Amino acid sequence: MPYHRYRPYQERVHVPAPADQRRSWPQARIERAPLWVPVDLRDGNQALAEPMDTGRKRRFFDLLVSMGFKEIEVGYPSASRTDFDFVRHLARRAGGSGGDALPDDVTVVVFTPAKPELIDRTFESIKGLPRAVVHLYIPTSPVWRDVVLGRSRSEVYEVVKEAAAHMARLADARPDADIRFQFAPETFNLTEPDFVLEVCDGLTELWDASPDRPVTHNLPATVEIATPNVYADQIEYMHRNLARRDSVILSVHPHNDRGTGVACAELAVLAGAQRVEGCLFGNGERTGNVDLVTLALNLYAQGVDPMIDLSDIDAVREVVEHCNRLSVHPRHPYAGDLVHTAFSGTHQDAISKGFAQHARRAAELGMPEREAPWDVPYLPIDPADIGRTYEAVIRVNSQSGKGGMAYLLRTRHGLDLPQDMRPDFSRVVQEATDDSGQEATAKELYELFRATYVAPGQDGDVALCSWTTDRAPDGAHRFVCTLQVGERAGDFEGVGNGPLSAFADALAAAGIGVDILDYAEHAVGEGGGSEAAAYARCRVGDVVRWGAGLDTSVLTASVQAVLAAVNRAGAAG
Repeated sequence: MPYHRYRPYQERVHVPAPADQRRSWPQARIERAPLWVPVDLRDGNQALAEPMDTGRKRRFFDLLVSMGFKEIEVGYPSASRTDFDFVRHLARRAGGSGGDALPDDVTVVVFTPAKPELIDRTFESIKGLPRAVVHLYIPTSPVWRDVVLGRSRSEVYEVVKEAAAHMARLADARPDADIRFQFAPETFNLTEPDFVLEVCDGLTELWDASPDRPVTHNLPATVEIATPNVYADQIEYMHRNLARRDSVILSVHPHNDRGTGVACAELAVLAGAQRVEGCLFGNGERTGNVDLVTLALNLYAQGVDPMIDLSDIDAVREVVEHCNRLSVHPRHPYAGDLVHTAFSGTHQDAISKGFAQHARRAAELGMPEREAPWDVPYLPIDPADIGRTYEAVIRVNSQSGKGGMAYLLRTRHGLDLPQDMRPDFSRVVQEATDDSGQEATAKELYELFRATYVAPGQDGDVALCSWTTDRAPDGAHRFVCTLQVGERAGDFEGVGNGPLSAFADALAAAGIGVDILDYAEHAVGEGGGSEAAAYARCRVGDVVRWGAGLDTSVLTASVQAVLAAVNRAGAAG
């Protein structure tokens, strides 16, 4: 491959080292969420094969409001009639009342290039909005100046100053509205840092920014060109050197061309950024904008309030998929269908043990499991916190182990298999899934368990036609039964120190030698009418087999379990 055609970032842009040669971002910690600004309705929308109409935009906007976003970029009103009409739709809502009104704590952001006629159109769109941010942009990097704009540094700066002054005049003509300003030097990460600083400081002064009326400088990684630490250095340079720093909201807008958009955003916040623009689930041109859902839940997993509501992640995803006409990948962090799911046997075993330990810890602390500290292997957050059930956490296929199968039978069907029985059932399941090549659902596992271990006690070569048991005054148990063995039937009796040993003695009288090696039982559910489950491991001749029984009577379930083991051993013989 002709790798020599491409230049490393250091040959394209110079990133000044800190004056004291010490970076602050590697030692910083994110202790609060930045201001999240979704740009799905503008940047994300312009990347869609089928851009959103007003109805889809309205549904998406209402979702963003319900999640708690306070600034929302809603469109590029000078670029299309649809975007203009949607901003006008919101302006009409601003004058309404009730549930359809624009919330008082939500600010609309509109996007405009540095052209007077397009700025006019943009201000026309926001007429009637009580507050808005007008986002001015222009490309600033050498290749964009040369190839796209055909202008020098000084000429680009003049264009920006004239556009910014025009915006200020239009805003002054609207004293009834709170109109703030935002500037984005597009392709910031490829632009000379001193030039970006010169332009941003000039606009801060021109717009007369103050702490109570700050300006936003949004510094995009329009196309990723380097590792995230380089972007962090660029942001820290701006953070340290911007004039009127307390009057500037330092914002970032990472893209994902190198697949490191999330890392760029996180390191940028460590480096001093206060605001992050992105899209829910990372939609956007090329490989997408930075993913706000992942960023927010990354903070959540560190014990930091993300300041947006993701407690029903599937409802959020459904709206986004509908509006974008794009599916969220099943492996998408936090939100994908498979991200909380374990197929691997070792993972399943660890998760199952983690759930059990979590339940014990919650009981010891005297608090509900949903509020207890979370520390479960392979699950960075509790799926229930984002509205997921535990049903999909463990799923079984040919790669799965005994722990996952046992977990599903216990949690979905109330069957707590003895530890020594689990490897036996695991082999049965693996054979079935190897043959089918498919995943086995919890229902299918239950049916396979019944067919393998329970059914032989009810329908096999050795059948109990009738039976009774009683106890003699000396404590011995007597088991009287009619057995069907193949083609012959007969009455048999056995004695033992318990009902099962007496049953084994009756089987011996019928010519079937049985040793009961292991036995366990438990209630399947709660209440007097619930079923009991019994499990028995028996040696019949030289063959050892497990059997199981299910019945409202514990004794009946126990007898069925022994009989199932006998029939399974006979079939094996």
